[in-house]
Amino acid sequence: MDLANLIESRRAYRSLDPVKVTSSTVNDLARKAQLSPSCFNNQPWRYVFVYKSKKLEELFNALSKGNVWAHKASLIVAVVSTPDYDCRIKGRDYYLFDTGMATAFLILRATDLGMVAHPIAGFDEEMVKEILSIPKELTVITLVIVGKHSKKIGQELSEKQIAWEKERPERMALEQFSFHNEYGEKTDG
Repeated sequence: MDLANLIESRRAYRSLDPVKVTSSTVNDLARKAQLSPSCFNNQPWRYVFVYKSKKLEELFNALSKGNVWAHKASLIVAVVSTPDYDCRIKGRDYYLFDTGMATAFLILRATDLGMVAHPIAGFDEEMVKEILSIPKELTVITLVIVGKHSKKIGQELSEKQIAWEKERPERMALEQFSFHNEYGEKTDG
């Protein structure tokens, strides 16, 4: 699939079926994240790939009630970093930006492999750190829920989540975030 179509096809579905995850799958996803650019090549991202059923079951306890759908995940990727791993230039911390880019590479690769890779914010960070032995000084930025898209909509989804399964949520208009030459200048066209 070409990159434009890959980006267009990426969706944060919540209706999941199992997908086989192996160490080879994990290494493939990690390798794609590894190739992402970063400030001075610091590569501030750290990933904990969780795919063993017992550890996944433990991790499900750290998810918020709104993410009960994620209990069908075949893989959960904890995305971890700290400002100390990356550049601080004139008061700007780059670790979140750089880790976000690497995670986007990982998500696009998962999409390319026919999987859903859905980042979430609804989790208990301290519980995730404890379950995965993540040092306290690190930040768990997100969890990426991975599975295979199911055509059957999960019963655990809310009405809003069901609507999002059926149709891509509306995207912000270009004029709201894309400016030409100066902030606030409308785009041509």
